[in-house]
Amino acid sequence: MPNFPGPIDSRLPWVGTTIFTVMSRMAASHGAINLSQGFPDFSAPPALFDLVAKHMHAGANQYALMAGALPLREAIAGKVAALYGPAFDVEQEITVTAGATQAIFTAVAALVRPGDEVIVFEPVYDSYVPSIELNGGRAVPCRLTFPDYRPDWSEVRARIGPKTRMIVINTPHNPSGAVWSAEDMRALEALVRGTGIVIVSDEVYEHIVFDGQRHESVVRYPGLAERSFVVSSFGKTCHVTGWKIAYCLAPRELMAEFRKAHQFVVFCVNHPMQLALAEFMREKERYLGLADFYQAKRDFFRKQLAGSRFEPLPCPGTYFQSVRYDAISDEPDRDFVERLTKEHGVAAIPFSAFYRDGRDDRVIRFCFAKGEDTLAAAGERLRAV
Repeated sequence: MPNFPGPIDSRLPWVGTTIFTVMSRMAASHGAINLSQGFPDFSAPPALFDLVAKHMHAGANQYALMAGALPLREAIAGKVAALYGPAFDVEQEITVTAGATQAIFTAVAALVRPGDEVIVFEPVYDSYVPSIELNGGRAVPCRLTFPDYRPDWSEVRARIGPKTRMIVINTPHNPSGAVWSAEDMRALEALVRGTGIVIVSDEVYEHIVFDGQRHESVVRYPGLAERSFVVSSFGKTCHVTGWKIAYCLAPRELMAEFRKAHQFVVFCVNHPMQLALAEFMREKERYLGLADFYQAKRDFFRKQLAGSRFEPLPCPGTYFQSVRYDAISDEPDRDFVERLTKEHGVAAIPFSAFYRDGRDDRVIRFCFAKGEDTLAAAGERLRAV
């Protein structure tokens, strides 16, 4: 193919290939156990696939409604009301999306204008800042405190200014596994009271919270619910990350703007899979049991790390375990995970990838959404490091 005739003025000149792709590719090329990218190595129940086939054979193979198949929006509304209280209108306040990343991008695209500022919390999931910058906004980072990764509300207060349009939050938090408390939510509620600031709340791990803690969704707090886009994911909840099906909740005024962008970003989402998920959700234990399911995996993996020189940090939620490795090496975290993959056969993610300035606390992230045989094999290798 001929070269493009002339220079390209990139809108994201600092963005390369995502670290998740890099480490998964490296794991494959070196035959390493891949605990880097956040996906399960086990399947959803066969009943879910049977439901997809049922709806395919029944003819649900054309476009779904732009907002999402009605049975799925009704199931979402029922779940949210039962867990958190508020009743979201299925016609005007719930939209099914092609994954959580699309939902977050669309919320930003709908409301952020050139020159607007958007507060994000570092370490920050890697899609947030590009979404902001592609839409002309400026990301304003606030550092979560190390090593417990808690928000510093005095810093957030100092970062809010006349250009602040949006705050993006993520609880349970990827990559750290931290879970925000009711006190955190009340602090945020107080900070935005009387402003026009919009919240985007990434809650894709809402059902993966451990040790009897409660997930503090923003919809529990009226002062936040009235100004929030709330995003959750069927990929995380149903072990089908490759399906890329999620949803967004918002007050009708915000959702009207969201849908204006949504219809031109993706328009609609896989129809038979939506109908299958709606039926699948009727058995509530399929998502209410996730906390116990993944807590057992967390505890098993932490036992595998016992006797190693890795120091596990607290993990109150998600399916990610962060660890310090400074007792092993003073290498930069990117160099360390590459050596860990090549020489010891376990792939992880370096935390510096989640900081714009590459901050390096000698912390890396493992995904424990794997079978016990996989985790045990990884543990044997990690104890030898």
